[in-house]
Amino acid sequence: MKKYARQAESWSERQYADPAAYLAHRADLVLTLGPTLEQGDEVLDLACGDGGFGEALLARGLRYRGVDSTEEMVDEARRRLEGRASVELGDLNEYEPPAPVAATTLFRAVYYARDRRAFFRHVAAFTRKKLVFDLNPRQYELRDVVADLEAAGLGRLELRPFFVPQTVRLPGPAVTLAQALERSGPLARGALRFRFTYLVAASR
Repeated sequence: MKKYARQAESWSERQYADPAAYLAHRADLVLTLGPTLEQGDEVLDLACGDGGFGEALLARGLRYRGVDSTEEMVDEARRRLEGRASVELGDLNEYEPPAPVAATTLFRAVYYARDRRAFFRHVAAFTRKKLVFDLNPRQYELRDVVADLEAAGLGRLELRPFFVPQTVRLPGPAVTLAQALERSGPLARGALRFRFTYLVAASR
């Protein structure tokens, strides 16, 4: 965690070659993949980092609650969001929001779940509509993750390849093409054998 503490300032700007395009596309999928989110729904973003994703969700009319285990990241997220959202210090394995949320998100952090099945059960207890997270199919067996979600009561799944690159800035037409290729069926699934990730929306 010391790495994150040292890098908290402007984390999103350094992690993403085009943070606006990348996080906007992620936010659009969080809204629409699986049960649709409505204006005013609250999203709990576990492992929120510097809150960069919160800006994209707030811009779409959602309420945002961020949680991170690194104090410096929490401070940076609070600075970035300027009182427009709640940001708290907490461990994603243990944190519970004060009231149920419409959706819970977890990006680039599923490996921090100490017991994945127990973590999914924990999240299901306070999430009304869906859990959305990213999954590298070359790192995790999809069938094992699906089994854990089903055991947690989150057996209704929608998966979407995510092809907008994190570390390369694409021109606008190329971003549009990448998003279209995400819906190309067998071609998209073939690309996932070599790189890219799934976005997974799990619901009841």
